[in-house]
Amino acid sequence: MKHILQYILKIAAKIVLWRQKPTIVAVTGSVGKTGTKEAIYRVLRKRFRVRRNRKNYNNELGVPLTILGLETGGRSIFAWFKNFLKILSLVIRGKNYPDVLVLEMGVDRPGDMKYLVNFVPVTVGVITAIGQFPAHLEFFPEKGKLIEEKAHLVKSLKKDGLAILNYDDLSVRIIGDELPDSLEKTYYGFGKGADLRVSNFDLNISRLEKGDFSLNFKLDSRGSIIPVRMEKALGKQQAFAAAAAASVGLYFGMNLVEIAAGLKKFHSLPGRTKLLRGVKGTWIIDDTYNASPSSTLLALETLEQVSSKVEEKTFRKVIVLGDMLELGKDTEAGHRQVGEKVAEVADLLFTVGDRSRFISDQAKRQGMSDDNVFEFSQAEEAGLALQKKIKNGDMVLIKGSRSMHLEKVVKEIMAFPRKADKLLVR
Repeated sequence: MKHILQYILKIAAKIVLWRQKPTIVAVTGSVGKTGTKEAIYRVLRKRFRVRRNRKNYNNELGVPLTILGLETGGRSIFAWFKNFLKILSLVIRGKNYPDVLVLEMGVDRPGDMKYLVNFVPVTVGVITAIGQFPAHLEFFPEKGKLIEEKAHLVKSLKKDGLAILNYDDLSVRIIGDELPDSLEKTYYGFGKGADLRVSNFDLNISRLEKGDFSLNFKLDSRGSIIPVRMEKALGKQQAFAAAAAASVGLYFGMNLVEIAAGLKKFHSLPGRTKLLRGVKGTWIIDDTYNASPSSTLLALETLEQVSSKVEEKTFRKVIVLGDMLELGKDTEAGHRQVGEKVAEVADLLFTVGDRSRFISDQAKRQGMSDDNVFEFSQAEEAGLALQKKIKNGDMVLIKGSRSMHLEKVVKEIMAFPRKADKLLVR
């Protein structure tokens, strides 16, 4: 039944795209896809009618649903019947369709990207980051095959298309090197070789208790420079997303002033490096949406940066990490890489899951005291233990793969649990 539904949605999406002819921007990568998609959306909506994926609609069902402007019908025959009526109306009338579609495209298994680009004519392809130990390696025989799968996005571009690539990620840069010279490419990042470069990156915290903090940096596009301020944002990953979005905006004829104004409206989604108030006068960096070694290392860097900017330096850095899944044969190596960094940063470490014990073991090997390391099998257990240990002023980073459900830990120690449905990943 699923395959029949998938086929119907694919055909309907192809018909709508053929009739409406929107410009399509597609985003893929192992790290930062969703934040980049949101930043692109915020920039382009200053001038265009734009639609982007919501929720986790980035697969063979979610992408056509986004194209058609529909929600899933789940297991309800009635809901799907209503959807088919909407599809019929869209095909016949099709009024007020978006000018631009910003589509996040996920790759879980071999063939996923080929399937999507086969019926979605992408004009602008963005590859965010892949990292040393990317997610989904469990389903690919080797990292090179995963990179090759993601590369299909930019290899499928039209002749007048644009590949936007993360200069700071070596794997992504290699993808760019293998593209034909005839295809236009833009590299973004912090590196000096980037076409659109982030510089003067800084986190400004005026009054943390009032939620007054922002990221400040400059975007340099071939000599044209604009300052950018992103309110209530944390981490370099947001600057990467902003640079990718700016590259897209420039392709659409926008200027850097317009782009900076759009980025000012950008806010990260629940579970993506969100700063929340915790109980006992603590602060939580909620990064529970997902995790890979590279994104976890970025989160640890963010924790260090926030810590260095807070006037009160007596607090402890408490880190809660869950298993990072789908790493395949690199599972142990990826977790141990994180453990090395944790030992440099953490005052207390809580791990959740069997795989994350490699993190705690490596942290202890690097000199972290056994008395400051706590291991749990379930998120609920970790949350209860964490609440007993934290003290006034502690800064708590919580991160793990989606299926570890570490948002339960956040809910256990957040100051306003009644707002959990609004503030946390669901």
